[in-house]
Amino acid sequence: MKKSIFILLSLLMVFTACAKASIYNDGQYEGTGQGKYGPIVVKVEVKSDKITKVLIVSHSETPGISDPAIQGIPLAIIEKQNTKEVDVFSGATVTSQAILDAVDEALKEAMK
Repeated sequence: MKKSIFILLSLLMVFTACAKASIYNDGQYEGTGQGKYGPIVVKVEVKSDKITKVLIVSHSETPGISDPAIQGIPLAIIEKQNTKEVDVFSGATVTSQAILDAVDEALKEAMK
């Protein structure tokens, strides 16, 4: 009985190790989110299943007010490796959410 359990657990460990598949394809992907004053376009770079860069390509948001979100959200996404755990910036909520939406759109393309 102990031998059977040991074999079963060993097989389970092997299957679990083999099941880890890449989520994202390497490359650069663009996405768009709706900001307060127009679309926000981002470029997301993925390497070895990691988000390595998030660049704001274009936006029409108010300078000064949107700057914290435009600078901080991309860094937080890279740090957290997802958009779900990133908090929006107070005072730039719409801009923050637009960046998060744009990155989500880009990452959907990376999964195809």
